[in-house]
Amino acid sequence: MDKPKWFQELTGRGLFQDISDEERLASLPSGSRFYVGFDPTAPSLQLGNLVPLVVAIHLARGGLQPVILFGGATGSIGDPSGKDKERTLLEAETITANIERQRKQVEKLFRDLSVAPEFVNNLDWTQSVPVLDFLRDTGKHLTVNYMIAKEVVKTRLEGHGISFTEFSYMLLQAMDFDHLLRTSDVVLQIGGSDQWGNITAGLELIRKKGSGEAVAFSFPLVTDSAGKKFGKSEDGALWLDKALTSPYKLHQYFLNVDDVDAIRYLKIFTFLTLEEIQEVEKAHLAAPEKRLAQNTLADQLVELIHGKDELDAAKKSREVLFGGSLEGISEDRLLEIFEGVPSSERRRADIIEQPVIETFTGSSLAQSRGEAKRLISGGGGYVNNVRVEDSQALLNSLPLPFPNVVVLRSGKKKYHLIRIVE
Repeated sequence: MDKPKWFQELTGRGLFQDISDEERLASLPSGSRFYVGFDPTAPSLQLGNLVPLVVAIHLARGGLQPVILFGGATGSIGDPSGKDKERTLLEAETITANIERQRKQVEKLFRDLSVAPEFVNNLDWTQSVPVLDFLRDTGKHLTVNYMIAKEVVKTRLEGHGISFTEFSYMLLQAMDFDHLLRTSDVVLQIGGSDQWGNITAGLELIRKKGSGEAVAFSFPLVTDSAGKKFGKSEDGALWLDKALTSPYKLHQYFLNVDDVDAIRYLKIFTFLTLEEIQEVEKAHLAAPEKRLAQNTLADQLVELIHGKDELDAAKKSREVLFGGSLEGISEDRLLEIFEGVPSSERRRADIIEQPVIETFTGSSLAQSRGEAKRLISGGGGYVNNVRVEDSQALLNSLPLPFPNVVVLRSGKKKYHLIRIVE
């Protein structure tokens, strides 16, 4: 039997890690319902959460029906997967607010599909279950021996230990799969390979209770060529919420990935066809200095997450670094673009009406008046990316689009930021 197109697509992109029953998975009829879950432990999804969402979109494009589960219940106790110690418990109000924000992010990713995902919250079917019923109807079917054999539990037992609260997480996730199968005919669960122990616990519970036929698969956890977890910058996690990680910063992150990672990420995270990716790879290898793979990756992902307008703004911001016009750039965006550039403070009264040669003098671009004069007379001095023609021109006679910041530039790429204070 030929595999369905979505199965071949995921295979070609390297998005299968574990499959509980390949034949059953490949024979799922069109319209079959599947789910992927997220615990709302933060106000935004992270870049790493993009993998399950991209896989879900591939499945939806292939004719399967997506169900997105938010863990209003599981998120309140904490998933031990990938953690060497207990998580901090969140207040119910925080979890509810996080769900609402994350839901909007997911809706945006699915915006171009004809089928919209159904959203469910596992708190709806767990909050009214008496503890004795939970122990009889769920806990009875999975032995402690079975649970502690799972890697996530075993690792914690060998380290800081695990509370009964987090130990029971596996039972709650198993209960989710069983509930969705029985009440909503959800026959497939997907998740990262770090969730495989919890996912297979659900399959085991379904089998023990005789709830029906179900199947599951996991996808690999994405790391870069150095083994570092995908979606982490030097400053920490990268978020899908632009208030937490700007589209510009996200664009820069992808522009800076290694060549080998860029091609692999194009397969994992974008919806370019495999043939199109092959063409990008071929052109990239012919002229790697142009970084076509990175540029394609950055453009595709920022547009997917934030839309075309934000992509255009991010690209315009990047042009500023290479001498592009500052027109249309806000002061906040400017400060973000030049984060990490040498800077100094000057009093407004001292700087606005002084000759521009004095503005350059003492900056990181010119240590003396003579050096500043040579820089400007040689055509290499710029204020707000506009070349300075006269070293004696007053600063306020030049374009000053920002009330509190002046950008000085030497040559093509050396910058100094002056912050104006009262």
